[in-house]
Amino acid sequence: MLVADDYLGHRSEDDVAARLAESDAHTVALSDTDRRRSRARTETTDGRDLGIVLARELGEGDVLATEDGDLVVVELEAVDALVVDFADVDVSPTEALQFGHAAGNRHWNLAVRDGEALFPVPDTRERMLDAVGDDLPEGVTTRFERVPPTTFDDDPSGHEHSHDHDDGAHEHTHMHAGDDHGHTHDHGVRSIDDS
Repeated sequence: MLVADDYLGHRSEDDVAARLAESDAHTVALSDTDRRRSRARTETTDGRDLGIVLARELGEGDVLATEDGDLVVVELEAVDALVVDFADVDVSPTEALQFGHAAGNRHWNLAVRDGEALFPVPDTRERMLDAVGDDLPEGVTTRFERVPPTTFDDDPSGHEHSHDHDDGAHEHTHMHAGDDHGHTHDHGVRSIDDS
């Protein structure tokens, strides 16, 4: 099994790109869950067993080195997103705030793109549509789209970042029945620039 335990940088960096040009690099497609783990066992796209041992979140285009000197390029598996399209509808501020409040109470991550709100699908498409159906302003349409998981990150590069927000985003802790610990959710809003 290959073991990738050294982070080299991003494939766009000159020194990393030069090393990639001189090697026969492996590629690994990671799920949103696996890219956040410090240890993951998976396979390269050509079927080789791969262990990843790094204490960092990985993003699209990150390059790792194995203990044998092989290079591994990270790709990310797309995730389903509900797209709520406000672009061609004249929605009042009250209707928009009511929808935002209802969606916010579900603690879904949010990205905003050209008059559209994107939410990752946490369960099934049907349950998500049921959850928002009654709160959609008239004329607003929905659809589903596959997007990179980094769509909902604070840092669109997928690289390490802190969760210390001075931009109006907030964090809070929840205690759940049966839990003896709290956990924190970050509900920052991410704007996507398609240009």
